[in-house]
Amino acid sequence: MSDSSGGNKAIFAALAANLGIAVTKFIAWMLTGMSSMLAEAIHSVADSGNQILLLVGGKRARKDADEFHPFGYARERYVAGFVVSIVIFSVGGMFSLYEAYEKYHEMSLPDAPHPGTHEKWWWVPIVVLVASILMEGRSLMTAVSEAKKEKGDQSWGSFLRNAKSPELPVLLCEDSAAVAGLTVALFGVSLAVFTENGIWDAVGAGLIGLLLIAVAAFLFRETRSLLLGEAARPETVREIRSAIESADGIERVIHLKTSHLGPNELMVAAKIAIDPQARGAEIVRSIDAAQQAARRVDPDLQMLVYLEPDVDTGGDASGGIGHVTSAQRENAPGEWHVGPSRPDDR
Repeated sequence: MSDSSGGNKAIFAALAANLGIAVTKFIAWMLTGMSSMLAEAIHSVADSGNQILLLVGGKRARKDADEFHPFGYARERYVAGFVVSIVIFSVGGMFSLYEAYEKYHEMSLPDAPHPGTHEKWWWVPIVVLVASILMEGRSLMTAVSEAKKEKGDQSWGSFLRNAKSPELPVLLCEDSAAVAGLTVALFGVSLAVFTENGIWDAVGAGLIGLLLIAVAAFLFRETRSLLLGEAARPETVREIRSAIESADGIERVIHLKTSHLGPNELMVAAKIAIDPQARGAEIVRSIDAAQQAARRVDPDLQMLVYLEPDVDTGGDASGGIGHVTSAQRENAPGEWHVGPSRPDDR
């Protein structure tokens, strides 16, 4: 994502919807005691908190680099997405499962009061859930509309797995889970009321809990990967390699590493082969030209490009990415060196 404006628009739309929905769900729960309504109310509160986390993460990510964080704070956005997955799991999913268990235990008692159309407020949760589905659906459509601008020709699954900006994937998962959870809650509450069997209410709450845990697990995996530092997309890596090799004085790229420091920040580190007869000033000009060529690959990315010149020995001994494996170290202790070239590297 070139900037976070589209993500922020979707976040504000989701936050407004969730705050309003949470209030109506709590009112419906207090009037009827339906566990599915309480589970959905807590779900909406958790989602509201998550959207605030995403906004705070986006703001903190704009802080300037300093002595202790020389590469900046762009990964604050990834931290926010990671915390969101934990909140969905703990506050949303686990609470819903707990409430489902309690409701099932309560409804299993011989004298348990079951819901039904004979109660005064039996219709309230159904009306609230239908209205909530419409509001959450509108929020989901906003997120989908903004995501389409970034998705391109990718499938939705590929977009969710490969996106480097966490906000829209998180919102898409949250809003999709919200619409699905509300539909399940409507199913459980309606069956509980019209069959006068509160067990269906417990089933609905339990299914909501399982749904939220599944969504949390997916977001946990994806945001964890971003936090660890994902490489650029394969096509971007190929373009960067070609751009560097197109510069005068560069014979080829021996190996190349990329790592996203944030959605719009990319670090590029490469070892490049140069003419062994090149003089110091010539090498400097070649490196400068290669760096400029790499940055032109994607003007929307802020690239930090580090190039290490070396003499071409006819291969990439480190396996293609410049990483020395533990097996290589064990087979030849003291031979491998990570960092500037030494005479014995050649």
